[in-house]
Amino acid sequence: STGMKIAIMSFVCALAVGTAAQATCTGTHAFSTCFDNNGNSYTVQRYGNITDMNGYNTRTGTSWSQQSQTMGNTTYHTGYASNGRYWNSTQTQMGSYTYYSGTNAQGEYFSYTCDRHSCY
Repeated sequence: STGMKIAIMSFVCALAVGTAAQATCTGTHAFSTCFDNNGNSYTVQRYGNITDMNGYNTRTGTSWSQQSQTMGNTTYHTGYASNGRYWNSTQTQMGSYTYYSGTNAQGEYFSYTCDRHSCY
């Protein structure tokens, strides 16, 4: 659903830039430009099962990037955070549960599970 895609993108953006933010986007589904209330401006390009995002934060002068690729019920996210460090995340949907794991931009491994009500 569109709501879930927005929630996923918000989650992934939070991984990339540190905090979730409300964004305003213009353009098409294939290519759009977005601005959020944290000072980020970024492009979103979608082709097939791949989404590329490239952003710049006007408040900090830093840039970041992310690529997401979905195969079946699993989405692989990779990118470079505003601190210049690589991060990755794997997101797998199984029934009403979503499993996340990966390495954050500080090099720390994470793993958690979310259901419709909470994450643990």
